[in-house]
Amino acid sequence: MPVDQSLVPLLALINSPQIPKLGTGTPTEARANFRAFTVDVRDPATLVPVAAIENVTIDGANGTPLPGRIYRPDVDGPTPTIVFFHGGGFVLGDIDTHDDQCRWLCREVGAVVVSVGYRLAPESPFPGPADDALAAVRWAAARISGLGGDPDRLAVAGDSAGGNLAAVVAQDCRDAGGPALAAQLLLYPAADFAGDYPSMVENAEGYFLTGSDMIWFTTHYVPRDADPADPRLSPLRGRLDGLPPAVVATAGFDPLRDAGDAYASALNEAGVRTIAHRFDGLIHGFFGMGPVSPASEQAVQTICASLRELLA
Repeated sequence: MPVDQSLVPLLALINSPQIPKLGTGTPTEARANFRAFTVDVRDPATLVPVAAIENVTIDGANGTPLPGRIYRPDVDGPTPTIVFFHGGGFVLGDIDTHDDQCRWLCREVGAVVVSVGYRLAPESPFPGPADDALAAVRWAAARISGLGGDPDRLAVAGDSAGGNLAAVVAQDCRDAGGPALAAQLLLYPAADFAGDYPSMVENAEGYFLTGSDMIWFTTHYVPRDADPADPRLSPLRGRLDGLPPAVVATAGFDPLRDAGDAYASALNEAGVRTIAHRFDGLIHGFFGMGPVSPASEQAVQTICASLRELLA
């Protein structure tokens, strides 16, 4: 199956010489480039409307203040609460770059969404972002009455690096005896730093996220003395039984496709209720590409419907 036609113009732009690759220059330069590509060119008219948005400060690891943003749906009564971790290879991204992704989740799932601006590498390498993510979920659980209001429907979600963090937090919460999670949404997650996968070669060039980007991200996030098979780095290597139900979504033209598919299969084999979606014509990052790609928008709606089913 070829790349969906709606993404061809976007890929032509991404692959043009004037657009810097994700892992280009210093982290500071790459963050500015990523923000320019995601935030600065955004048409506000395309943003999904929600009932209310509030910027807050979240307690990260050891009480470190983190930027956060709360999205509220136009729904009466208690709702689920979703704690969302943005993508960007643990080096890029923030609550602004992933604003519309959170809006989609808020509206389509009918949930309060808490977006977390965890600390980034290389200033805060592994396990810093994972520690922040766990602390943020505990922060949300302690304030659930003022968020969605339903303590039985707390979920985690994330895309790419954020999908890794959501999967890691789900395992951490199980092992620590809470907070109890009702579901996890893993969007094209970075599930395994220790394995070799065909998709990393097949999709290494030309589809937004590249193989060289992955090397650049890994170099900044993973300390040299870290074990790549550590489950808090590679959740696929962890114990998977007893985890909350999961929605796992992958894209056909994504270097992370095979690891994400492997994680969905492993969850299912461990007895975890898992709804797996592979969107063969799409690329990494499609959850934020709805404004330029009807196929991506349809995929987002499908994913949100699956998460809504788990949280019903």
